[in-house]
Amino acid sequence: MLYYLSDLTRWAGDNDFFKALNVFSYITFRAICAGVTAFLLSLIFGNFVIRKLISLKFGQPIRSKEEVHKLFELHGGKKGTPTMGGILLIGAVLISTLLWARPENPFVWLVLFSMLFLGAIGFYDDWLKVTKKSSDGISSRLKFGLQCVLAGIFTWFFLSNPKVSEVAQQLYIPFFKDPIVLSMGGLTFIFYLLVIVGTSNAVNLTDGLDGLATGCTATVAATYAVLVYLAGNFKAAGYLQIPYVVYSGELTVLCCALLGACLGFLWWNAYPARVFMGDTGSLAIGGVLGAVAICCKQELLLVIVGGVFVIEAMSVILQVASFKTTGRRIFKMSPLHHHFELSGWKENTVIVRFWIMSVLFALLGLATLKLR
Repeated sequence: MLYYLSDLTRWAGDNDFFKALNVFSYITFRAICAGVTAFLLSLIFGNFVIRKLISLKFGQPIRSKEEVHKLFELHGGKKGTPTMGGILLIGAVLISTLLWARPENPFVWLVLFSMLFLGAIGFYDDWLKVTKKSSDGISSRLKFGLQCVLAGIFTWFFLSNPKVSEVAQQLYIPFFKDPIVLSMGGLTFIFYLLVIVGTSNAVNLTDGLDGLATGCTATVAATYAVLVYLAGNFKAAGYLQIPYVVYSGELTVLCCALLGACLGFLWWNAYPARVFMGDTGSLAIGGVLGAVAICCKQELLLVIVGGVFVIEAMSVILQVASFKTTGRRIFKMSPLHHHFELSGWKENTVIVRFWIMSVLFALLGLATLKLR
């Protein structure tokens, strides 16, 4: 919305004040402002949201002693900590993006819709858990069905838009100097579904320790802020041999808003957490990351940049597969962060070391730009 202040430069004349408003036309300036705005919103309204969640008795249910005895000993003290704090994250991203992004950009609205859609699913899941006072929420079948709906909306949007329909059906393989491009054709919907389901559920699985998912999301959001900016710049995209995607540059504003919101939320969510994001936040921000990756055609790079999320999800898949086929467990408990907890690592140690891994994965992902 504030982008339109740059239009006042038409009547600037010799007025230096109106000439200065041209800065609002620059994506980099508005992206930084969006990040700062989202950070301040999370910081300022954090206490209010926490108090409201406590008054509504939206406390986080903890698995019973009978279900996981050792984990209960480690996390039993967290029972009653307010959950659904993801509404603070979502609100900060939404408001700051609407303030600083160009309203006519369709990618901005598509990603915001994805965030709100998956956030609503997560909110319903959290609400069921709180009201039932159980760790069981929405059924996996219903969640998957709704994620299929979102993937269908994505597919329809891209294939019906002539400016992006061709690039939308292409799969870009990174890491090669000469770009490898595969045509997905009718498999486009399946691929988008895998990206959306994979990222939203992976972040959801990672959200098991104080600030773990929040900190890792911040590094991935910062990395994709760079990637979408480059993808939206014709000269930069051509030089780096990455796909140029019209509209994608404006997502830099949204990614920086997510980065700022995560840093602000981390103020309250860092160990020991005063509030949890819950599925409300984890599904929403996971969906944002997947949607942004699709919009800039850097879906496969997300496997590296979001390496922590991938490892966490794979640990669950391997654990379940091993137990069903051999009756044995690979890890003491999955997701992987619980394995290290039960191995004697302090919770804060696990969190910080996973953050370090997330930063390294992000740097590795950026380094691949020079491999092309």
